[in-house]
Amino acid sequence: MPSPHYIAEKGIPALHTKVREQVQRHLKEATSIALTTDLWSSGVAPMSLLSLTAHWIDSSFTLHNVVLHAKEMLAKWDIDNDKVHVVMRDNAANMKKAFADMGVQSLGCFAHTLQLVVIQGLLAQRSIIDAVANARKLVGHFKHSPKAYSILEDIQKDLHMPTQRLQQDVSVRWNSTQYMMLSLLQQKRPLSVYAADHDLPCMPSANQWALMEKAVVVSSPFEELTRAVSAATASAADVIPAITVLKCHLSREESTDAGIKTMKRTLLEAVTEHFDYAETEPIYSVATLVDPRYKERFFTSPDHQELAKEALIREVEIMERKRKAGSEVSTEEPPRKSPRRGGVGCAAANSSFVSLYDEILEGNVVESRPVSTSAVVTQVEADLAEQTIPRSENPLHYWRAHATQRPALADTAMKFLCAPCTSVDSERLFSAVLNVLDEKRNRLTADKVQVFVFIKKKPALHFEEVSAVD
Repeated sequence: MPSPHYIAEKGIPALHTKVREQVQRHLKEATSIALTTDLWSSGVAPMSLLSLTAHWIDSSFTLHNVVLHAKEMLAKWDIDNDKVHVVMRDNAANMKKAFADMGVQSLGCFAHTLQLVVIQGLLAQRSIIDAVANARKLVGHFKHSPKAYSILEDIQKDLHMPTQRLQQDVSVRWNSTQYMMLSLLQQKRPLSVYAADHDLPCMPSANQWALMEKAVVVSSPFEELTRAVSAATASAADVIPAITVLKCHLSREESTDAGIKTMKRTLLEAVTEHFDYAETEPIYSVATLVDPRYKERFFTSPDHQELAKEALIREVEIMERKRKAGSEVSTEEPPRKSPRRGGVGCAAANSSFVSLYDEILEGNVVESRPVSTSAVVTQVEADLAEQTIPRSENPLHYWRAHATQRPALADTAMKFLCAPCTSVDSERLFSAVLNVLDEKRNRLTADKVQVFVFIKKKPALHFEEVSAVD
């Protein structure tokens, strides 16, 4: 049995080195790499970590993502800036400046921006702020009093209701505020019975109960979309369709209630303000065009659609020149990791909000186009004119099957569909860090922490068996 000193000083570093070498080998084979990053500060040690997660599509059209580091950046992994397609980051000014100074293209996390939209368009209203403040006090009363919770559970049983605990919200996650309001609405009757015989710090007024109910209804599509884009299946191609569907939903007059109409109007204004650039951003627009589930059906402006198509043609021409110059991507056996399935569109097939995807697809029929003399333009036009595939299907499977017919276009899809639309992968990484760096192990160095996390998050690539003990 190896000693603890051997494991810590030799075994783990040896395992880290072997895994790292194999990851670097796969990174060198990738033609384009998208990155997600986030910054985290420890609450138990004077330490801050900068995460870096790489995403790429291999020659067999399988999506990979791997944690590279929780401290250093591109130079450590020998990744040229030219190879970086895009970095998904949060919306902090220091992160924007850092990547601008590096000369690497970066975009804000879609989920973070959705949070800004909901806060600005809904939760920043004075009446909602007051209702949420009372809701927090009410939930806090039961969170800090086991006796009060016990009494509430007895009331729930007497009313033949399932025993459910109230949910406290987290200020940095707007959807947790929605969950808190929903949990209170579900327990409105037991809470009223409790309030009749026991003191409470506050109780929402009738108007505040009504406001919370309306806020939950109006914000439900945003919660649904936040969950969908936070999944590993979501890519940059999902952004424009999601915004288009969201605007369509908010524009519909489905309710006669004046309060709901006002909430939807302010949310629509916030969506327009924060996402007005999306259709003109090539990272999003080209990715949408090469995704066979969407193509050009979700563009709201003909001018933006034409700009996106021109950007796609330029990208395909670049890929065509690379192929002619002998820069083909070498083929390899499909990795063991299961490829991406679906995307935002198939996250909740039974949702009335998600059903708008199909409605928009059916309503936007592509007209026949004039025949072009350019081979690249002809290739692009032919692909866009084809019928979209069902949203439940994998876009990478489509390109795997069509790669030999349209090789340059397939290479473009490989480049643009590797980019996620959020930095959630890097944020989730720090949940693993919390299991490594805690109050009982708060003297670990940053180097040690990043080694442990890297090994724990070892990617499912073509790894041969790696042993920590030679």
